[in-house]
Amino acid sequence: MPSLVSPEIDAYAVAHTTPPGDALAALIEVTSKMPGAGMMTGPLEGRFLEFLVFALQPKTVLEIGTFTGYSSISMASALPAGGRVITCDINRDTQQIALEHATAAGVADGIDYRLGPALDTIASLSGPFNLVFIDADKENYSNYYDAVFPKLANTGIIAVDNTLWSGRVLDDSDQSEQTTAIKTFNDKIAADERVTCVQLTIRDGVTLIRKR
Repeated sequence: MPSLVSPEIDAYAVAHTTPPGDALAALIEVTSKMPGAGMMTGPLEGRFLEFLVFALQPKTVLEIGTFTGYSSISMASALPAGGRVITCDINRDTQQIALEHATAAGVADGIDYRLGPALDTIASLSGPFNLVFIDADKENYSNYYDAVFPKLANTGIIAVDNTLWSGRVLDDSDQSEQTTAIKTFNDKIAADERVTCVQLTIRDGVTLIRKR
């Protein structure tokens, strides 16, 4: 799980954050043994997302990028009655892991798993979305943003993960496709006069966006 702060500070923050329940603790153990384990949201950001849901009391949450389900389970645990998380991914195997642990956590009924390209899923949904969490392929961040923005509730929030990209956004020599996509996305949001945004140094960088 990448972090912008020192391992000691990160460990301190985690130690002073309410720990995950048994189902999420088990999910951490399972995911840590998998390729791409660093993509998991983890206990600090997971609790942050739970707080967003608790504060917003959203009817509909859209998540782009399920992976093994840490973030969707975290968010579903704070949903109001009748609320749901719609989560999109293209990997059937990791979504199955997510479903199994959501069931163990007792929140599976609040999560709608969608398999297939997220842009297709977004096009099939009418919204409005009260909270959107974008945490998928970085090259499509701008496309995801453009697709969800018209369907965002007037009081909704878009949260975007990995926007500081382990500090590589400051490295002009890094011309990789993913880094370039993150930089382009960050500049696009900062220049978008339709929104107010704040970029936070939580874990690998989280940007919050709302309509003006």
